[in-house]
Amino acid sequence: MNPNLRRWMALVVVCFGQLMIMLDTTIVNVALPYIQRDLRFSQADLTWVVNAYLIAFGGFLLLAGRMGDLIGRRKVFLAGVFLFTVASVGTGFAPAAGNLIAGRFLQGVGASLSAGVIIAIIVTEFQKPAERAQAMSVFTLVIAGGGSLGLLAGGLITQFVSWHWIFFINVPIGVATLVLGAWLIEENEGLGVSEGIDVVGAVLVTSALMLGVYGIVTAADYGWASPHTLGFAGIAVVLLAAFVALERRIANPILPMRVLAIRSLTGATAARALLFTGISTSFFIGVLYLQHIRGYGAFETGLAFLPMTFVLGVLSSGITARLMARFGPHNLLVAGMTTIIVALSLFAIADGHTSYFPGLLAGYALLGLGGGMSFLPLLTISMSEVPMADAGVASGFSNEVMQIGGALGLAAVGTIATGRAQLLVSQGDSFQSALTASYDLAFVLGAASVAAGLAIVLGVLRPGTVRSGPAQARAEVKEAEAA
Repeated sequence: MNPNLRRWMALVVVCFGQLMIMLDTTIVNVALPYIQRDLRFSQADLTWVVNAYLIAFGGFLLLAGRMGDLIGRRKVFLAGVFLFTVASVGTGFAPAAGNLIAGRFLQGVGASLSAGVIIAIIVTEFQKPAERAQAMSVFTLVIAGGGSLGLLAGGLITQFVSWHWIFFINVPIGVATLVLGAWLIEENEGLGVSEGIDVVGAVLVTSALMLGVYGIVTAADYGWASPHTLGFAGIAVVLLAAFVALERRIANPILPMRVLAIRSLTGATAARALLFTGISTSFFIGVLYLQHIRGYGAFETGLAFLPMTFVLGVLSSGITARLMARFGPHNLLVAGMTTIIVALSLFAIADGHTSYFPGLLAGYALLGLGGGMSFLPLLTISMSEVPMADAGVASGFSNEVMQIGGALGLAAVGTIATGRAQLLVSQGDSFQSALTASYDLAFVLGAASVAAGLAIVLGVLRPGTVRSGPAQARAEVKEAEAA
């Protein structure tokens, strides 16, 4: 097979793997009421359908990335897809609440194994910045568009078929990804395990991350200042401190400290986490607003997000890559994050009387426009100075910080918004009015989070810190076109 064709087909394969993960993230939320009724979940236990997945996903990302560097990224990716697919079958057939929660945990482990190495596979396969930008455009479309497609698919499947099929739909995608991935994805030459595997470091960091995520996702039930939340957070911090101390003095660490010294990686990763908080707010609070204030059903809610996915799709056709080549990733990123702030501000001034057209439609379109101009530059900047040998651990680190930072940010936004609603109700406001005000506040906080990310971009990720400036990028585009 032509090597160039194989690379692009391999990109499609890893994007299918990412699509499964993104669909699963939002498709389950729509089906939760049906799952609760059929399996007799209590309201408290129902949250574990989501939490079990999040804890496993957040806990294993860094380990997955480093294992990809050591033993081969294709092996780790395919192992993750296999586990995710098998767990999806078991979850779909789950006869009771405990079985479903266990299946969701295994799905989270499988998702982390796959997601932890996908970016590394892409940057290894596409080493010319011009080609890498095009490949990353497709990948960012899957990340951003998969969530809204999950809402739409979840509404369709749950409403017209059965909630069981939101898990079974992963099976044909998973099988196809396994077969094609084994054929098309080239294995990297791993660093090997001859110097030993950092088992202690792996246990420390995975335990710390899982306990930290657990503390975050249960904070709403126990309170942020409760002994439960502070206790788990404190244990996680102690374990992370022990992990860092260990990594500084061993020869073959799971997280080489040299990776954290890469300014473009750490700065872009922090900005991604803050941006992810704003995007998550638009999804989760947006769904609540559309259903509780506007009275939308599950399917209508999915349709409402389609303008965002459509605009993202248009930009991912190569437009963003060309804009980045012309103006540089830093300048495009500033414009994109500013546009997202405007979009969230439009949602913040919406109320129960705001019509979908033009107000909400403009907001979702701008959200897609801003995302299309932000996701690719952030990914490009974050991996621009990472050595190929460390691409896996850098990818895992970036995704880890984004997931945990975004989860913490969304939890904080939700807690503050809920407190606002309770205060307004106690002061005599109607429940509907208080709910609307709390959602408006959540969108303001989401916009503030993106603004904080923009401040990092302006203060830390100066244009000179990224190697591929506009002139170099244009030259590389011409080189790729000539080839």
